[in-house]
Amino acid sequence: MRTRAIGAGALGALALSAVAVPAAHADGGTGDTTITKVVVDGDNKVSVGTSAVKTIKVSVTARDDSGIDSAESFSLAGPDYGFLTTGTPTCTAVSSTTSTCTASVTVDPKVDYLSNASAGTWYVDAFVTANDYDYIWSQKAGSFKFQRAAQLTVNASPEPVKKGKAITVTGKLSRANWETLKYAGYAGQSVKLQYRKKGTSTYTTLKTVTSSSTGGLSTTVTASADGYYRYSFAGTSTTAAVSATGDYIDVQ
Repeated sequence: MRTRAIGAGALGALALSAVAVPAAHADGGTGDTTITKVVVDGDNKVSVGTSAVKTIKVSVTARDDSGIDSAESFSLAGPDYGFLTTGTPTCTAVSSTTSTCTASVTVDPKVDYLSNASAGTWYVDAFVTANDYDYIWSQKAGSFKFQRAAQLTVNASPEPVKKGKAITVTGKLSRANWETLKYAGYAGQSVKLQYRKKGTSTYTTLKTVTSSSTGGLSTTVTASADGYYRYSFAGTSTTAAVSATGDYIDVQ
């Protein structure tokens, strides 16, 4: 089951991951039932673009001395009245006292009418019942980032280039606009220019470049050896991290 989100006159939307929840921010319950972990999409970050359907897995781990019986559909809520609900969770015992209850929800940017303002920190609400009828109801059992997907390009030239000569590295940082279903330049962002020498596997940062009003990137470096140049963006609370595929330069 999925409930769409409504915000600022438009329908909004959602995501979560391994978040330890020491006190579980419990809003109510009985007995010794506790929520010990909430996991969404593996890394507490969900990136949604402009066309592809995203399936988000939500897992809530709970404990009670008598064991866990069941959980109700998880609710996920965020900025601008963003709201989604999962299907009915399946609870799997990991010990005599602890179970992990898992469910999923899909987000389709073409159907769910996401609001850009809905990007940011979201929370998971959970209701879990134990075998002895104890229960816990926790709002904000875990938090996660629901982010607009990003794209990043790079082009290094000229190629080939003589050692000691200047290389110009251009590119563009853009992010999903959920309201237009297109990608648009992301201005004023710090983006790292990185280099990986041929025959090695690790990129090193050469400098940081700020994206222009249209998301454009441009800088120069001195050619030293054959290798790959790329731009890398660390992301923000509302926009996913992304790295461009390295562009190879032949230095002669």
